[in-house]
Amino acid sequence: MARQGALRRGFGAVAVAAAMAMGTVTAAAAADVQGEYGGGHGATRTAMADLVRAESLPGTIAGVREGDDNWSAAVGTADTATGQPRSPRERFRIGSVTKTFTATVVLQLQAEGRLDLDDTVEKWLPGVLQGVGKKGSAITIRQILGHTSGLFSFDQDPLMLKRLASPDFLNHRYDTYRPEDLVRLAVRHPLLFKPGKQVKYSNTDYLLAGMIIAKVTGRPYGEAIEQRIIRPLGLSATSLPGTAVDLPRPHALGYSKLFGGSTTPVETTELNPSWAGAAGEMISTTADLTSFYSALMRGQLLPKAELDEMLPATATATGGPGLGIGDVKLSCGITLWGHTGGIHGSSTVALTTRDGRHAAVFNTNADWVDGERKLAEAEFCH
Repeated sequence: MARQGALRRGFGAVAVAAAMAMGTVTAAAAADVQGEYGGGHGATRTAMADLVRAESLPGTIAGVREGDDNWSAAVGTADTATGQPRSPRERFRIGSVTKTFTATVVLQLQAEGRLDLDDTVEKWLPGVLQGVGKKGSAITIRQILGHTSGLFSFDQDPLMLKRLASPDFLNHRYDTYRPEDLVRLAVRHPLLFKPGKQVKYSNTDYLLAGMIIAKVTGRPYGEAIEQRIIRPLGLSATSLPGTAVDLPRPHALGYSKLFGGSTTPVETTELNPSWAGAAGEMISTTADLTSFYSALMRGQLLPKAELDEMLPATATATGGPGLGIGDVKLSCGITLWGHTGGIHGSSTVALTTRDGRHAAVFNTNADWVDGERKLAEAEFCH
């Protein structure tokens, strides 16, 4: 939902500058690197400390996989009241980074011949898009994965904006939502453009993707992610909480400015992420996410044909964006693939080189970060 709402957008097709961009915490954030494992990465260590200090953030953690080497570090505090330092081993909410997992499962189903990206949503979910008229019946799975559907993002509905991006969030943080109800809310709004003609990030797209996975497999989309990605890769710290409000330990406290709804940070660690669903509910760690993106790029999760369709460099040749992933070119000429994710009290950036040999994940336990691109530049350009 980007800063417009509560799940941040990804790279590539939807304005890279905004993708790598996203206050003041009452307790001053310590800007010294602590909890570091492995050597080197001096520029990254400095950039992390500078970011925490410059933007008055509570803390930031990093995890890097480079060939056979792993490095991680933490800066700042996990709890601004006690001064407890952050740890690179913490679990955190990954927000829209969830979308890469969701898209990967959809592409796996295509590889197995169980669906086709050019199938319409109507084929699998009859009547679900009826509210947007005839053009809605022609929206394809490819278009929802690439944000070219034209569907209104449910989190931009005035009711959801009030509940997610204002102090009213504190009254609704434990509410449970069904994806069907959120899609129904979205289709009360007209299409923003003719499907396939423009690109606009919409979290409604990925709620539909999760619903399609459930329809095709006969089980909740989260079970498909667990069976097809989490277990095979041994991502033991990655989970889909559903309606559970707690974060598994160890974790930092999350601090939010309610996406513009508050000038003072509030603690938002506990929340029911059911409203985010297949668009952004997952929990993970830096180590698990670097493993996931490395495995994805190395072809461990998708056949070459589906991976080529997923990546924006290939998709761009036919006029489309990446599917659940985006690309960004750094100042040193390196192109990276990945996704960003923001949800109340947590901001995540996950990046990898095309060969999967160099992957980095950064998490901040706050949602008003602006300078995350500097972390990527420091890690991959020095």
